[in-house]
Order: sequence, then structure tokens, then C-alpha cells
Amino acid sequence: MSPVEPGDPLPAAGMPGSLLAGAFVKTLSATTINAALASPESRVKPGSLAPRYDVASYRLTYLTTDKYGVTTSASGLVSVPVKPAGAVSPVLSYQHATTFQDANAPSNKVEPYEPPLVLASLGYIVVSPDYVGFGASKGQDHPYLVATPTARAVIDMLRAAQAWRLQQRVTGNGQLFLAGYSEGGYATMAAHRAIQQEGGALKTQLRAAVPGAGPYDVLKTLDEQVARVSDTSSALGALLNPGLLSRLPTSVRNEVRRLLLRQMVPEDGDVSYQTLFLDRYMADQRDLLARDHSVHLGWAPEAPVYLFHGKLDQTVPYPVSESARDTLRAAGGRDVTLTDCTTPNYGHLDCVPEYFVFAVNRMARLARDL
Repeated sequence: MSPVEPGDPLPAAGMPGSLLAGAFVKTLSATTINAALASPESRVKPGSLAPRYDVASYRLTYLTTDKYGVTTSASGLVSVPVKPAGAVSPVLSYQHATTFQDANAPSNKVEPYEPPLVLASLGYIVVSPDYVGFGASKGQDHPYLVATPTARAVIDMLRAAQAWRLQQRVTGNGQLFLAGYSEGGYATMAAHRAIQQEGGALKTQLRAAVPGAGPYDVLKTLDEQVARVSDTSSALGALLNPGLLSRLPTSVRNEVRRLLLRQMVPEDGDVSYQTLFLDRYMADQRDLLARDHSVHLGWAPEAPVYLFHGKLDQTVPYPVSESARDTLRAAGGRDVTLTDCTTPNYGHLDCVPEYFVFAVNRMARLARDL
């Protein structure tokens, strides 16, 4: 008999967090996963991690809420290490980075070099939400950098995965970890805050979060980007000042918005991104940015938060992680650290492989049953 994993009562049918369906995708061997780390698409350097287990992956559909709080279907991937009968594993919720192609969502790109499968090959049950706007919810706006629906997609996926695991006798050991880079780092912190504020079994199970290079402080992120523009062009930098933008004619503001958006969202993307945070920034609505978008405010983490960032990151400025660290510590966070990337160039993409090794090593200090 498999051990019983403690958890909250499962959501009722039709409620956010309820499981709609689960479907087997494929099983990949540890040998295949290890060989794939040499692929140009791999985000982990060959030899930096050692896959141990074959991995079976399943696509789940579940209910969550969209940017309006309306219940909607979503999808994600559960990747399970193939262990002996009766073995248990810690659960790791992995939040993916920004992508503008639906084909790159976790449940659509089940390739041996992808992080969910690599992490599962190390012994974790890995739960990876696609986010609203991808997978089963493609066609809807992706609520980019909006805290509540971002957190809900993660938490509701965890609850749906728990229901699926009960059906399939895939048992966790009562430990939960959160990790993700870039937007995934943002989603990790959003989910961590919501899990702590809601209480319950997920809060009890959570052992640590390892967010990498995320725009946790959205206001600071945009202020830093504008400051960089000012350094290269004082005239354009003055124009991008939110206080001034909010008073310019609509036609000018729309053109500036278009230019900024083009820097963030490529024209060949097939996923619709909601950019409410950008509109609010241009309207100088700083209080709303803090309330609805930033995820480092209003709480003191009880589980450890191990931040990671590169000092020369041009995509998400390094001071954003300093702001998150200092704010969480000032609020009473007991174990909040910021580790600097040491990879040459210290840039956003340069530091991704080092982040994954860092995250795995930090979690392994606490994880059991790997």
C-alpha cells in the first residue's frame, strides 16, 4: 500500500483547482535526458546535473481563473520519476520563463532537455503550469505580470495535480518546492505569497522557493528600464517619464506604448499578452502597480527564499532583486538571500544554466527521498 500524502480537501467539481482530465504523453529514459543536455536548446550545461531516473510525463487540464477572476480551463505538465513501487518523492512546482510561442509551453514541448523533465530525472515530481493564454487556454489573454491570476494558475495546477496523483497512486513525501526563472521567478514569488496568505497544506509542505531574475518589483523594473533609456538618449528618457507621459496627447502615448511593447513582445508571437502593467505605468498609476502587479510587497516569507540574479542583466535589471530582498527582509522574512550569477557577461540568458544548478543544489539541501 502506498503511503498517504497529507493535503487539503480536493476542490469540488467545477471549482478552480479541480482536475478535468489527464493524458499520458511519453516516457523518456535517464540516458536520453542526459544526452539531450548537450543540445543547443538545453538550458543546463552538460555534466552539471546527473539524471538518475526515467521520466513519465502527463498533460493535465484543470480549472483556474483568468484576468477577470472568471473560471476557465488551463493545462500543464506533470513529470514523474520512474521509481520502485511504493517510493515517494518531493513535489517541485516549476514555473516557465516568458515565451511568446504556445509550442514552448511545458505541456506542448515535452522534450528531454526541457527543465521539467531534467528536474524530474533528479527525483522530483515536477508540476509545470502552462499559464492562462497557453495550451488549453490559448486564445485568451495571458495576464502578464498580474499577480493574482499568475499565482492562481500555479496553485490550482498543484491542486489538480494532487487529485491526479491520488488517482494514479503517485505519492509525494509532503515536501513542496517552488522554482522558476524570469517570468517564472515572478510566478514563483506570486505563488509563494498566495500560498502563505491562504494557509493550508501547501503552506505546511512548502520548504523553499528559488526565484531567478524575476521582475518582482514591477515598478522598479520599469523605472530601471526608463533610466537606461535616459542614459542613451536624454530627450527620449524625458519623454518616457510616466509623470510626463500621463499628460501627453493620446496619440503620442499610444506611439510610445507601441514602441515599448515592441521591445517586449515579438511580432511573430502567437500568444496574446495582456499589458495592463504597462498602461498603468504610462498613466503614472504607481499605487495600482504596487497593489496588483508587484509580488514582493505585503508579506514576510516564512519558508526560505533563495533569489538569484546576474548583475548585468539587461532584461530584468539586477536592482529589482535587491529591492525584493530588502523589502522581504524588512517585513520580517527570516531566510531571504540573493546570490549573484558568476557566469561571464552576467546577462539574463547567460545566467540561466548557472541558475538551474544553483536551484537544484539549494533544494537538494532540504529535499528528502530523491
